Amino acid sequence: MSVSKDRIVALGDELFEAWRSARQIAPLTEREPSISVDDAYQVQLHTVGRRRDTGERVVGKKIGITARAVMQLLKVDQPDFGHLLSAMACGDGETLEAKRFCQPRGEGEIAFVLGRDLIGPGLTGADVLAATDCVMPAFEIVDSRITDWKIKIQDTVADNASAAAFVLGDRAVDPRRVDLATCGMVLEKNGEIIGTGAGAASLGNPVSAVVWLANKLGSLGLPLRSGEVILSGSLSIMFPIGAGDNLRMRLGGVGSVNCRFV
Repeated sequence: MSVSKDRIVALGDELFEAWRSARQIAPLTEREPSISVDDAYQVQLHTVGRRRDTGERVVGKKIGITARAVMQLLKVDQPDFGHLLSAMACGDGETLEAKRFCQPRGEGEIAFVLGRDLIGPGLTGADVLAATDCVMPAFEIVDSRITDWKIKIQDTVADNASAAAFVLGDRAVDPRRVDLATCGMVLEKNGEIIGTGAGAASLGNPVSAVVWLANKLGSLGLPLRSGEVILSGSLSIMFPIGAGDNLRMRLGGVGSVNCRFV
C-alpha cells in the first residue's frame, strides 16, 4: 500500500462530503502522487461504506473505461468498477434535479440484471448469460467530484468510478434473444441525435465487460448477487447535462430510456 490507512480514510471522508454537498475537490493524484490504483479502491470502499452508514444499499456495480481509446487516454490496460447505491436508482421517464450533481455527464449503456449469483474468478460469457435474468436500456449519469474532470485512473476509481445515478428503461429483454454486440444505440438530447453506437463499443461485447467485472470482483473475494444491476459500459460519447435537458436513448431489439433534468 502506497498511502497510509489513515490517509485513505481521510480521502474517503473528503470524497463522501464532496458527494453529499455536490462540490468539487482537487485531484487526489496531485496531493498524493504515490497513490496506487489499489489504494484508490480502498478509498472507494471507505466512501461507499460511509454512504451505507446513512441507510443506502448496494444495488449493483458499474463498469467504466471499457473503450480502448479511454484506456489509452488514462494509460491503463483494463476497465475499472464502482458501486451502484439505492439512492442512485431512477426509473424510466423520471425527473432528476441538476443541483444534485457537480458536473454531470450522460452515457448510454446496456444494463444487466442478475437472476442468480455470479462469483468469479474463472467465469466465461456463457456463465454471465446463464446468470442474467434480463438486459435493459439504461442511462448512466456520471459525475466527477474532482475539479473540472481533471482525473487520472486513481482519481476516478477513488471517486467510485465517477458513478452518480442511473436510469433503467422501459423494457426487460432476455439477453439470449438479442445480439448484444451488434445491437445499435441512438442517443438524443433535446430532440437532436448527439451520438450513435453499438454493443461492441464495450470491450467488443458487453458480455465480455461483465465477465471482466465478475472475475475481477471474484479475485477480490467479492460476489455479484442475484438482483444486482450491472452497467456494462458506455456505447458512445459522454455528453454534458444541465437543467432543462431531456434525454432519450433507443437500443435496437431492447427498448428505450428517457429522463429529464430540472
